[in-house]
Amino acid sequence: MVDVIREFTVPRPPQEVVAYLSDFSNAVAWDPGTVKCERVGSGPVQVGSTWKNTSKVLGRETELDYVLTTLEPDHVVLKGTNKTATSTDDITVKPDGSGSKVTYHAHIVFNGIAKLAEPLMQRVFEKLGDETVEGITRELGRGRVA
Repeated sequence: MVDVIREFTVPRPPQEVVAYLSDFSNAVAWDPGTVKCERVGSGPVQVGSTWKNTSKVLGRETELDYVLTTLEPDHVVLKGTNKTATSTDDITVKPDGSGSKVTYHAHIVFNGIAKLAEPLMQRVFEKLGDETVEGITRELGRGRVA
């Protein structure tokens, strides 16, 4: 398994941060590995909302089906699955002055033969974790968030 945890601050109040990060379609803007992320269905983003995500890591594209499993005023959990891995993005958001402190925990469990790549993937995802912080900070630092 791979675990990457990052804590950082953004200049937005928690409700805006949670709203932005819970709509996983926005991952295209802030997640360095995401090539495409499309919502399945319509209506408000809520627990049970799903997305088709295409990510590229180490030059290989892979698709995961993501579902929003937790949506609380200070907590978002998105879980992606395919035959190779289960990826959980567990995000906690707390007030910090006029902005927010974000704790981002990516937890990836590989299945079958893919488990052999875990030591390499830990290093790869550590780097992606740093780039994810940069992406979220950049997007939530803009004047207007979609």
